[in-house]
Amino acid sequence: MPSPSKPSTKTAPKALDAPKAPKAPKAPKALDVPKAPDAPDTRSVAAVARCHWCGEIPEYQHYHDHEWGFPVDDDRRLFEKICLEGFQSGLSWITILRKREAFRRAFVNFDARKVARFDERDIERLLADAGIVRHRGKIEAAINNAQRLLELLETENSLAAFLWRFEPDPKTRPTKLTRELLSTMATSPESIAMSKELKKRGWKFVGPTTMYALMQAMGLVNDHQDGCDARTRALAARKAFKVPT
Repeated sequence: MPSPSKPSTKTAPKALDAPKAPKAPKAPKALDVPKAPDAPDTRSVAAVARCHWCGEIPEYQHYHDHEWGFPVDDDRRLFEKICLEGFQSGLSWITILRKREAFRRAFVNFDARKVARFDERDIERLLADAGIVRHRGKIEAAINNAQRLLELLETENSLAAFLWRFEPDPKTRPTKLTRELLSTMATSPESIAMSKELKKRGWKFVGPTTMYALMQAMGLVNDHQDGCDARTRALAARKAFKVPT
């Protein structure tokens, strides 16, 4: 609206003669105002508590949530785990995890009877495969261990039955599993005994530390730390698990 001016000496036109000011447009009703799209509501999605070693790596998180620490009784999977733990020696586990599918293709899905028949041509093929860890000693160890597994099955019902005999007594396990404690648990009396027995049978790359990693991976021990969501699920899976004999 214009600011007020001084009074004029002229006769002001009648109010009826004054032109009407245009009506101001009505403000739109609240319902007419387009609503911004709702932001995703993340408040109902609880954060997953995991062991510290997962970090933010998706492959680690999936492996941790669905495999690590859960009981396994399938011989093919167990042979795969032994081989991959051996290949991991001196490397990070994420390196092996990211190459696992390539390992499965290269080692015919870890069918021990087929791997046991690998010859020098297969070794050369594997040494040329950039998808796996190209370490002759570890490749030869995997082939050797397949052969030793077939020998073991001549006297044992299964590889699973053999390995599960090394499950620790729950009373000997720590009552609290903190990050600090877990960082010191690289071997155990059971992993030492398992390693000794396998070495006596001719297996390779099966040291006590490697065997403890196997025990963690196959659920012989539940090393999910306190507060980890997977710990409770792994405990329930172990309770429902029937130990092979």
